[in-house]
Amino acid sequence: MEEEAVNKKAEEGKKKKRTSLKSILGGDILATDFFRRQTKLLVLIMVFIIFYIHNRYASQQQQIEIDRLKKELIDIKYDALTRSSELMEKSRQSRIEEYISNKESDLQTSTNPPYLIK
Repeated sequence: MEEEAVNKKAEEGKKKKRTSLKSILGGDILATDFFRRQTKLLVLIMVFIIFYIHNRYASQQQQIEIDRLKKELIDIKYDALTRSSELMEKSRQSRIEEYISNKESDLQTSTNPPYLIK
C-alpha cells in the first residue's frame, strides 16, 4: 500500500514537471496549481502594465502638443516683430515728413526746439 502511494506521488511529480510547447500553446499551463494560486497577482501585474502603457501614450501626446505650441509661439513672435518694425518704419519722422510733402501742404518741420534748456 505504501508503494502504491509513493508511485502515485512520483507520477504526479512527473506530470507536474512536464511542460511541453503543446501545453504552453494550448493553455494547459494556465491550469496548473501555481497559476491558479497566483491569479490575483497576475491580474494586478496586467493592470499595472496597461496603466503604464496608457500613461506613456498620454505623455507622448502631451509632448507632441507642447512642441506644436512652441513652434506656433515662435511664429507669432516673429510676426509681432515684423509688424513692430513695419510700424516703427512708418512712424519715423522722415517718413511722415515725406508723406506730408507729397500732399503739397505748407507744413514744414520746425527748426526751433520745443523747449529751451537753460
